[in-house]
Amino acid sequence: MTPDEAYHWLIGEGDASFEKHVLASILALSLAEGYELGRPLNEMAGYDGLPELLAAMFPHAVSALAGMSALQRETDETCLFDLLLSGTSDGSALQKLLASLIARRAQRPNHLWQDLGLRSRAELSELMATHFAPLARRNRSDMKWKKFFFRTLCSDEEYVLCMAPSCGECTDFDNCFGEENGESFLAQLRRDGERALEAPR
Repeated sequence: MTPDEAYHWLIGEGDASFEKHVLASILALSLAEGYELGRPLNEMAGYDGLPELLAAMFPHAVSALAGMSALQRETDETCLFDLLLSGTSDGSALQKLLASLIARRAQRPNHLWQDLGLRSRAELSELMATHFAPLARRNRSDMKWKKFFFRTLCSDEEYVLCMAPSCGECTDFDNCFGEENGESFLAQLRRDGERALEAPR
């Protein structure tokens, strides 16, 4: 199953809420990466067991979503998970699950919105403003989300991340504040799959 097929299978018929779209995007991309790497979905996505929320939102996919292994977190991921938990809008079960998923997917090497399978950075910013409002308000300068998370963790621990006296004077400014352009990974994978089918054999 391609990530695009997995996304549409998870979403099902009819309109989906923004939250269902976000969860389906994360799960679809994690499913594809897990298949490629031979690792279980819950390990790639970042959840333990089968959260009731996922079972309720995707009842037709319970067997595929059930965790195969206990979730192990490295120190960086644990710190980010704790930061996200402390910055939820209301501490709901959905926000706790999202904190877990975002913390795991932030360990991947690309822009966070891409590693979450989202369509754009704007979707990630909407997700943060809605479900992590206290934390999102701290990102006053619209820093890239991964950079913002890890800079926040470092400053909270009184660790100096960079040597410039201010961001405006930093030679690395574009790495923290530059555009986050690119194609959605779900779109890339769909296109690659279509090209593979069209290729002469």
